[in-house]
Amino acid sequence: MAALFLKRLTLQTVKSENSCVRCFGKHIVQKTAPAQSSPIASALRLSFLIHAEAFSTTEDTQNEGKKKKKSQTAFSNVGRKISQRIIHLFDEKGNDMGNMHRADVIRLMDERELRLVQRNASTEPAEYQLMTGLQILQERQRLREMKKASPKTGPTLTKELTFSSNIGQHDLDTKIKQIQQWIKKERQVRITIKKGKNVDVSENKVEEIFHQILQTMPGIATFLSRPQAVQGGKALMCVLRPLSKNEEKARGETQKTQKRDTLNQDHGNDKESNVLHQ
Repeated sequence: MAALFLKRLTLQTVKSENSCVRCFGKHIVQKTAPAQSSPIASALRLSFLIHAEAFSTTEDTQNEGKKKKKSQTAFSNVGRKISQRIIHLFDEKGNDMGNMHRADVIRLMDERELRLVQRNASTEPAEYQLMTGLQILQERQRLREMKKASPKTGPTLTKELTFSSNIGQHDLDTKIKQIQQWIKKERQVRITIKKGKNVDVSENKVEEIFHQILQTMPGIATFLSRPQAVQGGKALMCVLRPLSKNEEKARGETQKTQKRDTLNQDHGNDKESNVLHQ
C-alpha cells in the first residue's frame, strides 16, 4: 500500500515539473518575440508617421492657401506686412506716387498716420494705396451695397400653369394665389389658358382673364410676354415676371408724384371754392 502511494506521488511530481517547464518556455518565447519583431514594428510605425505627416502637411498647405485667398480678396488694412520689396503706391487722394520701396512706404504711413490697402495684386509691381480708417470703412460699405444691388446670377426658374377658360371664380382665385407666391419668390410664370370645349370663347375674353390675374399683383409683377395664340389658336399663353428693384422704385416715385399732384389739385379747388363763396 505504501509502495503504491509513493509511486503515485512520484508520477504527480514528474507531471508538475513538466508543466512548469512548459510555462517557463512560453514565458521565454513571449519575452524574446517582441525583441525579434521590433525592426518590423519600427518600420510600420515609421511608415505610419511619414504618411500622417504628409497628410497633415497637405492639409495645412490647403488651409494656408484658403487663408491667403481670403485675405487677398478682403478689403482691409495690410499694415506693415508688405510681401514685395517694391510696390506701386497711390496716396489717400488717389494720386499716383509711382514705385516705392516698402521701407519708404512704412515711413509715410507712420508720418501721415495712414493705413495701407492692396488695390491690385495682379500687376507688377502690385498696387497699394494709403487710406484713412474712415476711407476704408466707406469703401467696405460701398462694396457691400454694390454686392446687394448686383443681380443674382444663375438661371431664372419658370413655373407653368395651365387651365381652361371655363374655370370657376373660386378655382381661379386659388390659381392666382399660387401665381402670387411664385412671383414673390422671384419666379417667372408661364400661364396657358385653353379655350373651353363646346364653348365659343373669343381671344379678347381670354385676354381679360390674363389682365385680371395681373391686376391682383400691382407693383410686383408685369408681362414678360403678352398674351398670344398658341396650339393653333386653341389656347393663349403669356409669361409674367417680377418687377426689378429699379422698376419698383420708379413706380413708387410715380405714385408719390401722382398723389402729390392730386392733393395740390384738391387744394387749388378748395381755394377757388372759398373765393366764390366770398
